[in-house]
Amino acid sequence: MARDSLTGTRIRDRRSVAGIRQADLARQIGISASYLNLIEHNRRRIGGKLLINIAQALGVEPALLTEGAEAALISTLREAAADLGPNLAEVDRVEDFAGRYPGWSEVLVRAQRRLAGMERTIETLSDRLTHDPHLAASLHEVLSTAAAIRSTASILAETGEIEPEWRDRFHRNLNQDSRRLAESSKELVRYLDDSDSGEDQRGVPREEAEAFMAARGYHFAALETGGSTPEALIRAAPELTSQAARAIARGFLAQYVEDAARLPLRRIETAIADHGADLAALLPRIGVPLPVLLRRLATLPEGMLTGGAGAIVCDGSGSLLFRKPVAGFAMPRFGAPCPLWPVFTALSRPLVPVHRELVQVGRSSARFACTAIAWPEGEAGLEEDPLYRSVMLILPLPASDAAGDGHQQVGSSCRVCSRAACRARREPSILREEF
Repeated sequence: MARDSLTGTRIRDRRSVAGIRQADLARQIGISASYLNLIEHNRRRIGGKLLINIAQALGVEPALLTEGAEAALISTLREAAADLGPNLAEVDRVEDFAGRYPGWSEVLVRAQRRLAGMERTIETLSDRLTHDPHLAASLHEVLSTAAAIRSTASILAETGEIEPEWRDRFHRNLNQDSRRLAESSKELVRYLDDSDSGEDQRGVPREEAEAFMAARGYHFAALETGGSTPEALIRAAPELTSQAARAIARGFLAQYVEDAARLPLRRIETAIADHGADLAALLPRIGVPLPVLLRRLATLPEGMLTGGAGAIVCDGSGSLLFRKPVAGFAMPRFGAPCPLWPVFTALSRPLVPVHRELVQVGRSSARFACTAIAWPEGEAGLEEDPLYRSVMLILPLPASDAAGDGHQQVGSSCRVCSRAACRARREPSILREEF
């Protein structure tokens, strides 16, 4: 049932909440009770002065009677139903439900948002505990120091007479190891506190480089116009505290300058104005290799592409070299992502584009148009195999284009994916009982 045809239902619900009899409301607005009964059962359309009079009598805005629940509320209810699987809820009646029970609808929406937030937290913590190199090194330092202290203390406690020289040496070891344990414990706590303080989580070189790029929206206008150089930007970046992070950022900016020279911003802006994000139409008009086009689309100024764009670049091992997040598509900070992503499929068929419409399991019903391609990096010798890179552009699909079943379900990583029967699963998920 269409939203605008539920006005009568909303009038009846509001009248019942206000404790007004149907006959009394009809008398107050100057119509017969039988006509009001037809309106409340959606058998007569209503508008104009009569709608205003009814809204005034019920003490609500007319828009609340005609529009009912907000579109965002209905959209989230649909996402909640889609996440739990097909045929579990009457999705075709969601607008009726939201119009009749706006309070319960809001409860369900908030529960859905809270669940999604908890899943994101679990995903982040799981990735960190499993793959964060700094955390692993810090824990190893704490455990090894504690083991050394225990070993020395056992010798002192279990050995009877110890020569003064050896006893003094053991005491010095205990003192040094206890100091080292205290310092490493403080460093571990400080790292965890700093990395939990917000989205800008740094601590390893690639994270510093990502923070540098994210702070500038992944677009560098000064490099587009020649007003600055990569080295000048790197020197002025407070996010880049280590030599390794500066080297990673330098590689990204060098690729950025090369792509900008091959595909100037003005040319791609004109093409997007004519064709939007239609890659099939953009590619022949622009006349650059597909990897260049995908990388340029991912680094356009904010607002040029409706809904934004995300991107991933990986090497031949599948390790992520570059990540640009996009709302709704989860990318693990550490560890291996879902192997079903097209960016990895493309590595098995170099120079052949791979296009898929994806939905991430357990996230929402949002769909993404993902296009990937792998290409050889540099020149390969007679006795050297080529090194491959792969890039994937992630474009959110509008709700109007996301209908139908022509999509592929993927996860973010195996540890937080609930698809138990997935043929690509590497390890049990912590979201299911088999873990």
